[in-house]
Amino acid sequence: MKYVTFLVMFVIIFSCAPVRVNYDYEKTTDFKAYKTYNYYANLNTGMSELDTKRLLDALDEVLEAKGYLLSETPDFFIDIQSSEYQETPRNNVGVGLGGTGGNIGGGISLGIPVGQNKLNRQIVFEFVDEDKNGLFWQAVSESSYSPNASPEKREALFKTVVTKVIQGFPPEAKN
Repeated sequence: MKYVTFLVMFVIIFSCAPVRVNYDYEKTTDFKAYKTYNYYANLNTGMSELDTKRLLDALDEVLEAKGYLLSETPDFFIDIQSSEYQETPRNNVGVGLGGTGGNIGGGISLGIPVGQNKLNRQIVFEFVDEDKNGLFWQAVSESSYSPNASPEKREALFKTVVTKVIQGFPPEAKN
């Protein structure tokens, strides 16, 4: 029964909250040299303390699954910032004019937005090597966000975001 519930939540989150991620990285970085990480002590994510904990727990879980270890003497640090913004519905106005065989006609159409403004959250993940070349990898994720979501839905959304973000780390070599 737990499996079915998880599957239903998974489908709902992926269908309602697509996560878009853009990656950037320093192309001269040797990503194989990185095995351990930690977070900046003064990490200010821009989220509530509970949401920050959910995000960091999800990030620890995914990085550990990829073989990275949380360490007091890390190879790199992780910085995270987030912001929220509203996506307004799109309005459409169209004007048309046409004619055939001596007849001329025209028309105006209006598109009326249905629904409310959509609230989105952008989360920026930065991986920084303070000993070598500073910022070496960055991912910027964007997804829809509901401030009234239950803790379970928030946790599932953060797991989805982190999974998609870490898919691009380390970047694959391009030939």
